[in-house]
Amino acid sequence: MQATTKWVTLARMEAPSQDPAPTAIPPLPPKPAASSFARVSLLVYTLLIVYASWYPFSGWRDMGLQPFDYLSARLPYYWTLFDLWTNIVGYIPLGMLLVFSLHPLLKARWAILPGILAGALLSACMEAVQTYLPTRVPSNLDLATNILGTAIGALLGALTSRYFLQNSRLLALRQRWFSREASRGLVVVALWPLALIYPQNHLFGLGHVIPFLSGLLSDLLDTPIDLATWWINSAQLSAEQYWLAEIIITACGLTGATLMMLLLLRPQAPKNALAALYLISIIAVKSLACALFFAPENAFAWITPGAVGGIFIGTLMLAGLAFAPPLAQRRIAALALIFNLVLTNAVPPNPYFISTLQTWVQGKFLNFNGAAQFLSVLWPFLALWFLYHPVHRKARGV
Repeated sequence: MQATTKWVTLARMEAPSQDPAPTAIPPLPPKPAASSFARVSLLVYTLLIVYASWYPFSGWRDMGLQPFDYLSARLPYYWTLFDLWTNIVGYIPLGMLLVFSLHPLLKARWAILPGILAGALLSACMEAVQTYLPTRVPSNLDLATNILGTAIGALLGALTSRYFLQNSRLLALRQRWFSREASRGLVVVALWPLALIYPQNHLFGLGHVIPFLSGLLSDLLDTPIDLATWWINSAQLSAEQYWLAEIIITACGLTGATLMMLLLLRPQAPKNALAALYLISIIAVKSLACALFFAPENAFAWITPGAVGGIFIGTLMLAGLAFAPPLAQRRIAALALIFNLVLTNAVPPNPYFISTLQTWVQGKFLNFNGAAQFLSVLWPFLALWFLYHPVHRKARGV
């Protein structure tokens, strides 16, 4: 009996412990990430506001007024509903981007007031500098409407942040189709249709810097200099040569921009559908701009034999290059955009383009025209910056 009791005691001592297993600590949720797309978009949009507010950047003078005297001045005698509407609408995207850019430092509802204050400060500075521009008039009414637009945009940004930022369906779709490094590239790709709004010498012929160089030299030498007129007198092309130049410029511009868009996609993304949608959006924006700034019957005036030939050749090039390795696509896209930029500035202006500019609607759209022209010149350099920047040259899908 004693032996049996001793055996049971030893068995109990050697039996494994029945204590419950320790509870696993759940992993911490990932920290909210800032939106590079929103912050780069904010930077680009701010530059466009600065350019539109100070365009045409010439004739600076001191009238003996203090830059912020307009704040205490009486309201303007002459104003239109169009002016009020454009001042409000122009700052709505700024307010939204300010709220998006403050994520995750501030929650959406707490970012509304800082966003409004930042927009108000930007508008106040834009109006103050206009004191020294002969073609611009600083206005406290413009400041008030700009602040109102920023406030509307900030409220919209707070209400829609869940659809664009952390854990949104749009963000999940972006992560499934686009690589992690695509945020900055998406900004550049999205700006291409907008850069095509301003009339170009040739379709997709962006980066025409000759007018800017003419203005810069005129200011430095204090004498009017028109490089475009000098170039027209020194190099005339036949109709066939203009046609061939437009084909090459159009094909290179289409190939470079679309290849850059394809570089942002992951292998599982619907590349053909997205490329087709991208081209359709370009055609829609270009046609709408022609109808708005010229006449409705001129919506498709940009469709010339050279443009059609360039689109056809560019599409054939893209059909073959879509299967090339990412490194080859990146190099060919950069070379195509460089060749497009060089040829755009080397070919004399087409007489048809000169007559087109004479019918380009000015007046109320003066500020918009300046921003559109600035974007049309800036875009190729933004694209080359993205393609050659070491941070953006990682392989797709990383």
